[in-house]
Amino acid sequence: MSLSEIVSQYVVYKQSMGMRFHTEARTLKSFCKAMGDVRIAEVQPDRVQAFLAGTGPMTRFWHRKHEALRGFYRFAMARSYVAASPLPSRAPQPPQGFVPYIFSQEELRRLLDTAASSASHWRSHIQPHTCRMLILLWYGAGLRIREALSLTLGDVNLSSGILTIRESKFYKTRLVPIGPDLLRALTRYATQRAMDHPAKPDALLLVSRTGTPLTRRTAENTFVRLRIRAGVLRHEGARYQPRLHDLRHAFAVHRVVSWYRQGADVQRLLPKLATYLGHVHIATTQRYLTMTPE
Repeated sequence: MSLSEIVSQYVVYKQSMGMRFHTEARTLKSFCKAMGDVRIAEVQPDRVQAFLAGTGPMTRFWHRKHEALRGFYRFAMARSYVAASPLPSRAPQPPQGFVPYIFSQEELRRLLDTAASSASHWRSHIQPHTCRMLILLWYGAGLRIREALSLTLGDVNLSSGILTIRESKFYKTRLVPIGPDLLRALTRYATQRAMDHPAKPDALLLVSRTGTPLTRRTAENTFVRLRIRAGVLRHEGARYQPRLHDLRHAFAVHRVVSWYRQGADVQRLLPKLATYLGHVHIATTQRYLTMTPE
């Protein structure tokens, strides 16, 4: 059988078990493209090594690709499609773990002020009030990027101050209560949104200047330009600059700092924070708690 046929069979198998498997499927599709139209037995170890190595310095993506291919070859060998795996027997040491950037309160204010005052001069696809609302949602409610971009008008209950996050990661739907400040900002945004682009309840909350859905790429590119204009940069020689997703990390860390200042029982409250963030296990939430000087 051809490599691409077995990859398709493997993806269908994994997704039939209830897994999303989107990222792994993309990796395996790239693998097929790199190997060409060949039978699985014709895949050579040196070409597999080149695919894993990619270009530039090694990152953790090497290990993610290796993990996807290892699962695929276990599947193929168990069904006698191939006798042995062409993967290298030893994996290199993974690079130092990524450390998210925890924005300070002053940096968050600069981001919001810059979004409101200068986004209209960027030739951006996003209006200033929408750009500001994005930051407030990711930081104020600790949402994942896709969760915020998928919110519909009907998912935002302004009378009760609750967001409905539908079928997010792990196929979970949850209710996210929001504070009064974020509720007021959302109410103002919804009013402006109705004036700019009248729509039905099933329409997306966050849209572009022309009323079309916002893509993740547009949101992330806009944030890069925004933080550069706001002067929010990493200076300690880190490989990565502050990311949009780091607003969610900042939400979690700032919440814990606030609890400590209030003298609250943080260990008792951590499961509640995990539920709010939509985490299945509290260990995932604990990984969000990056150490800060505070």
